[in-house]
Amino acid sequence: MSTLYLVSTPIGNLEDLSPRAVRILNEVSLIAAEDTRRTAKLLNHFGINTPSTSYYDHNKGHKTEAVVDALAGGDVALVSDAGTPGLNDPGYLLVRAALEAGHTVSPIPGPSAPISALVVSGLPTDRFLYLGYLPRKSGERRRAIEEVRDLPYTLIFFETPHRMEESLQDLQDVLGNRQAAVAGELTKMFEEVFRGTLTEARVHFKEQPARGEYTLVIAGQSRLKEKWEQADLLEALASPRFAKLPPSKAARQLAELSGWPRRMIYDLLTQPQDNQEG
Repeated sequence: MSTLYLVSTPIGNLEDLSPRAVRILNEVSLIAAEDTRRTAKLLNHFGINTPSTSYYDHNKGHKTEAVVDALAGGDVALVSDAGTPGLNDPGYLLVRAALEAGHTVSPIPGPSAPISALVVSGLPTDRFLYLGYLPRKSGERRRAIEEVRDLPYTLIFFETPHRMEESLQDLQDVLGNRQAAVAGELTKMFEEVFRGTLTEARVHFKEQPARGEYTLVIAGQSRLKEKWEQADLLEALASPRFAKLPPSKAARQLAELSGWPRRMIYDLLTQPQDNQEG
């Protein structure tokens, strides 16, 4: 039986393609690529002439069978646009189909944006949870964040530049003002890793708008919750998420997030607005 190789490709710097990866891409009979035009640039750079075919989310229905059929004639390599295939693409479907057909599946390790961002974040790396792209709509995004709010694991997300500011706001509203790192252009000339609180990240990317896709790494829920600053609490009180809730419910949720006493938060919510500053 043949082997399906999962070949990790550079996330920016072409020097990160390993010698083994170059050899495998030369030796296989076919390369299944997320975007054949983008992959062609990589193959041309390394003088690789192996035939390629597209394999991505919108054609996986009929292409999975076709690629598995190709394995009957020789080894196949699966590559994504950048990084490790099988993350944020339908590669796992092909892996399952290849295994069910009796073929071998072998990884060719290399670049990975989530892991690269995690290890440079300065946040705990012993336990982490990778969650891919956040939902596009704010309501769905907040619900997704709420599902992991109380977990102790470092959280890793992808985000696009045009949703960065809104996503950082939703993350702060739901998770509180946690420590975070926002990594972009990793391994490239203009590599950037911003480290600070979610509030500081919001200010940073408002003043310097995000360009390109970013990886967000956020601290997990601490068993010993740090008490919020009063300014952060007052900002949360005025946010749409809590402003529309009954005071008792808002106070209970904010007490869990902020470390402030529920009764004190309830008083802030119900007393006249002019007396909330101080």
